[in-house]
This record gives sequence, structure tokens and C-alpha cells, in this order.
Amino acid sequence: MNAPRRPIRSYVLRQGRVTNAQQRACETLLPRFGLPYLREPLDLDIVFGRVAPKILEIGFGMGETTARIAAQHPEIDYLGTEVHTPGVGSLLRRVAALELSNVRVVQHDAVEVLEHMIAPGSLDGTHIFFPDPWPKKRHHKRRLIQPPFVALLVSRIKAGAYVHVATDWQDYAQQIMKVLSDNPLLVNTSDGFAPRPAYRPLTKFENRGLKLGHSVWDVVFRRA
Repeated sequence: MNAPRRPIRSYVLRQGRVTNAQQRACETLLPRFGLPYLREPLDLDIVFGRVAPKILEIGFGMGETTARIAAQHPEIDYLGTEVHTPGVGSLLRRVAALELSNVRVVQHDAVEVLEHMIAPGSLDGTHIFFPDPWPKKRHHKRRLIQPPFVALLVSRIKAGAYVHVATDWQDYAQQIMKVLSDNPLLVNTSDGFAPRPAYRPLTKFENRGLKLGHSVWDVVFRRA
């Protein structure tokens, strides 16, 4: 399969404040739980030291959800990608505090990680929770969920594996639904949007939004 050309990135590297604790976590814990970006496929069983289901999380933010899911499902291995240092440091601190052995981190662009580090048909699932919605219409081209990206993602998951995207922007939810529905290898697990799966916890931010009447849309497809 030809990798999609992507001159337009779905993120902007902002100079966010990195706390001393986050910086210290990156310096001391990234060598243990981090993986350097390489232009060659990983053997994920060797990376985690066991044979177990492998889930890729794209853009884990500050890592709250990633750590909670991994703690609740020690039988599953989670590989998270994130470009922003504060989030990487935050997740590493959570991993160490919870003594999680089933989380690894790559601080790099998720598309390039998928292209070069993830072997075809090696993933059991992928989580993309609250990707940047790029709400202005002129910026919609920056949204991550586009047909070339989904085609790449689908090539990296096994038959029967799932793709789970969640967003709190309705027009992006509709775009996500259409893009995934248009991929011939994906089948919707629900009749439309899915109820929130039990494994996806509510974050403080999401819970606050729900109390204010905001909606969240989950889209869950499986590879045929």
C-alpha cells in the first residue's frame, strides 16, 4: 500500500509550559517506557515482553484516559503516541505512580509512526479520543480523520480489530462517521453512533461538558 502524502499536519507544536515534574518524568522515565521513532516496524510482542492484544492510542493528551484504561485492563498492551512534551511527561508520571507495565510511549507524529513503526495487521484496536476538531471551516483540511489516514490505519489493524473515535464536535462526528463508513473494509458496530463503551472512562473535562449539556459522539467500527 502506498503511504498517504501528508504535507498538512493535524497538529501544531505549541510552546506549552512543561512543569518541572513533567520534565523530570521525561528525563527519567522515557528511557524506560518510551520508544524512539524509527523508520522500521516494531515487534510489539518483544516491546512489551509478552503476547497480548495490542491497542494504539493516537494523541493521548495528558494521559489521564490512557492510564486509567491500562490500569483497568492489565491483560492488554497500550502504545500511545503524542507530540506534546507536557502530555508525555504527565502520562509517564501516571504510569510510574500506578506501576503499569502495559504502556509504552512514542513522542512523534502518529501518521509517521503508523507508516513506519506499525507492521500491517498487527493491532487489535485503536483509540482516537477527542482529536483536534479544527473548528474553522478553512482549517477542516487539518483534521486527522481523512480517507487516506483511515486507509493507512485500517491496513495496520487485524481482521476483527476495532477503530474507536470520540469527539464533542457534532460536525466532526458526522465527518468521522462518513469517512469510516466509506472505507470498504470497515463495518459499523452500531446503528449510527455508538453508546460510550465501558472501557472509555469519562474525563473531568468531558464530565463537566456533559453537565453543561454538551454532547459526545463515539464512533466504533470493526475491520471485516
